Amino acid sequence: MSEQAGQPAHPGGEPTPPDGEKATRRRGAALEAAILDAAWNVLETDGWGGFTFSGVAERAHSSKPVLYRRWRNREDLLRATLRRRGEVTPGETPDTGSLRGDTIALLTRINELRSSMAAVMSMWMGAQFQELSLAPAELRREFLAGREPAMEAIVARAMARGELGPKTPPARVISLAPDLLRHELVMTLEPVTPETITSIVDDAFLPLARLSSGLSGSRG
Repeated sequence: MSEQAGQPAHPGGEPTPPDGEKATRRRGAALEAAILDAAWNVLETDGWGGFTFSGVAERAHSSKPVLYRRWRNREDLLRATLRRRGEVTPGETPDTGSLRGDTIALLTRINELRSSMAAVMSMWMGAQFQELSLAPAELRREFLAGREPAMEAIVARAMARGELGPKTPPARVISLAPDLLRHELVMTLEPVTPETITSIVDDAFLPLARLSSGLSGSRG
């Protein structure tokens, strides 16, 4: 590729620095992590339109040949970037002792990490007019990187404590609270207020979770 002209690349590593320039050479996992962290930074600041091999290489202080040896195209690089971000993003499921407390704590954490959601949604919406074939659900799966969605663990614990009935709520109900929060984030592009988070949990999620689980005497 014409853009690969320039500094000769060391096999498996980074370009040889110019004469007289001292550099710490990164290789293997350290180099890949640095590139993927830089790629995430590009997504956050420039969106999908700026997510190019040239842009990522420049941000990572690396080169396009180094990237092309690892990823064939932008979508491959994107998948790897999302997996890396999911690995370094705090993912411990809240355990406050109650379904309500766990759900509010989870939504609060998602709200605080809204830059991640904004970057992904900016990338996806911009890609509607370009060539990205990944749907939002696929982007989310890459970000989770095989981890159990937190709400599934939260609901399972609530059932074990007897806060819900004997039936597992439908998947759409389990994901309702985070889905409503993401809707608010995308539509307003602003942090969600604590009052809105509480309303999502108390007015929408909890009544449906109780009803769909078969909890006797569930509130409407």
